[in-house]
Amino acid sequence: MADQSTPTLTADPVDPAEPVTDLATDLATGPATGLAADLATALIDAGYGPYFGTPCGVLAPLYSELSRRAGLITVPREDNAVGLAAGAELAGVRPVVLMQNSGLGQSVNALASLVVPYGIRVLFVVSLRGQHPDMTPENAAMGRLTQPLLDVLGLESRTFEPSVPVRSQISELAELTTAKHRSAVLTVAPDAFGWAA
Repeated sequence: MADQSTPTLTADPVDPAEPVTDLATDLATGPATGLAADLATALIDAGYGPYFGTPCGVLAPLYSELSRRAGLITVPREDNAVGLAAGAELAGVRPVVLMQNSGLGQSVNALASLVVPYGIRVLFVVSLRGQHPDMTPENAAMGRLTQPLLDVLGLESRTFEPSVPVRSQISELAELTTAKHRSAVLTVAPDAFGWAA
């Protein structure tokens, strides 16, 4: 008769003295992830939501925090996320869209023909791929084009500053989106939350 006992899995023994080198673990425990958690808290406490986003490595810690705590909705294309956020704002809420700056290029028409001319208030959190320390050639052009593109679209922006209290940065953006009845953009440097090439 065959052995009916439950098979067991065995793993290689773990040396507790061996340093952990897994990036996800580093990100989950580093000070940069604390900044992402602080930013998520500030956004939630300021009354922002719902959250839409297209995954981005630079924004991954913030993406995870908002997914876990506020139910971020993943949207495959950034311009579709802009459309969903515009509809949410028209329904009376304060949406946020997370995207990589390449997705900003993807969203130009939705921004130029819908969000900007109709004064739809969306807060965009946009990673700055193609800027230092991200020297990947495929992101270089959008790294140079992001700020000029925002200027041409008339979207005011601030760059996330790790040394400045997070709540004050969000308060300033809330003033832009509420009092001035327009969208605003928070740009995020590639290494702000611990991303490395």
